[in-house]
Amino acid sequence: MPPVPGGTVSLRRYLLLGILGPVLVLVAANAISLYRETLDALNTAYDRTLLASAKVIGEQLDVTGYDRQAVLRATVPYSALEAFEADNRSRLFYRVSDLHGELVSGYGDLPFWRGELPLRPPYAALVDFYDDRFRGEAVRVAVLLQPVASGTGRGMAVVQVAETLELRRRLAREILLDTLWHQALLVAVIALVAAVVVQRATKPVRKLSARLQARAESDLTPIAAPDAPRELLPLVEATNGLMARLAQLLDNQKRFVRDTAHQLRTPLAVLKTQVQSALRGDVEPRQALQEVNATVDRATVLANQMLSLAKVEQLRGEPGADVHDLAAVVREIALELSPLVAERDLDFVLATTAAPVRAHDWMLRELTRNLLHNAIRHSPAGGSLAVRVVTDGRWTALTIADEGPGVDPAVRQRLFQPFAAGGLRGGSGLGLAICHDIVQVLGGSIVLEDRTVGSRIAGLDATVRLPLATIRTDGPTAH
Repeated sequence: MPPVPGGTVSLRRYLLLGILGPVLVLVAANAISLYRETLDALNTAYDRTLLASAKVIGEQLDVTGYDRQAVLRATVPYSALEAFEADNRSRLFYRVSDLHGELVSGYGDLPFWRGELPLRPPYAALVDFYDDRFRGEAVRVAVLLQPVASGTGRGMAVVQVAETLELRRRLAREILLDTLWHQALLVAVIALVAAVVVQRATKPVRKLSARLQARAESDLTPIAAPDAPRELLPLVEATNGLMARLAQLLDNQKRFVRDTAHQLRTPLAVLKTQVQSALRGDVEPRQALQEVNATVDRATVLANQMLSLAKVEQLRGEPGADVHDLAAVVREIALELSPLVAERDLDFVLATTAAPVRAHDWMLRELTRNLLHNAIRHSPAGGSLAVRVVTDGRWTALTIADEGPGVDPAVRQRLFQPFAAGGLRGGSGLGLAICHDIVQVLGGSIVLEDRTVGSRIAGLDATVRLPLATIRTDGPTAH
């Protein structure tokens, strides 16, 4: 497979990133959530140990005196708390005070509790838990309000037990790392499965690419991809449509080159013969020049018409045509060809109405010029020639009616083919072919009909129908 151009992302990489990216984000979020939940669970478990330690201390208390005159005494050896230490990394500190914060026993530098009991304590005791720092270390502190009673007194003690957090955090990290290893293995399995699935899913794309690369440059036949997945069918259909348009364009170019070579060969051969005849002195110089001039004129007309035919094909696939008034174009072309009308002394009638048509301006001019020029050339001297443009709301009709000899029905349709003059004198047979191609591009129609009076042919009507375009404030749109 050829390398992917710089700056683009391959389909496989895009799919892998799209699959693995969310998975990695979920793994990271799950790791953070798991670490917090683990700490909460460890705190719950170890808070019970702290509460048990506080209760053991509370059971060792004695009191003399009652209420405000109560004096607390504590005989708590530190060895009594060793049973609650999980390992040598976790250390316990305690403080026993009265309600006013007077130290009874324990670590005097452990800050006295100044908080409040929760409204709903987690245990059936007057207990509170909070985080603090002691001697530069983070600790978890349990506070127990312990009633103390004896035969000689009654009072209330505040028992605080603090534990360092090394053990809790180490256990949370161990659980987190163990979970991350399992999740990393899961991500690796997902990545492997995703890579295999993406590789298989993109296999039709690679096969299609290889099939196109193996084609010859001139092979524009449709792609046959019966095993292509449903998602690739629009791409295959669009590619086949593009190939069909390219094949048509290539055929038109080949036809143009072939017709050009064939049609220009004859006038060039005639021109060479005329020049040789003039050089030998077979004809008078003036007559030779006139013949050469006539041959050059015919060759020029032929070349211009063939270029026009090629230009129609070029404009066929170009979008963005503007809206033009066909009636205005017809009036301009009629004025342009008025010398030819005057030369043949024709009774010329022009009747038009506004007819907006979406088309290239050159097409409308070429269409009108060819039809009107043919009508003038085949009209008898002193005859009549009528040009009309009418509309019916959806279509506009351009009709050019002459008094010529008409057209034989047997060759009428063949006249729209290139180089088919239909037995009419003069012309290259390209004018009507150009008109036919232009009308096809514009989505219209063109017909040639003999006009009869009784059983006599009175002339020929060439009628072109084109769809009207409506002009709105937000831009022109065609019906």
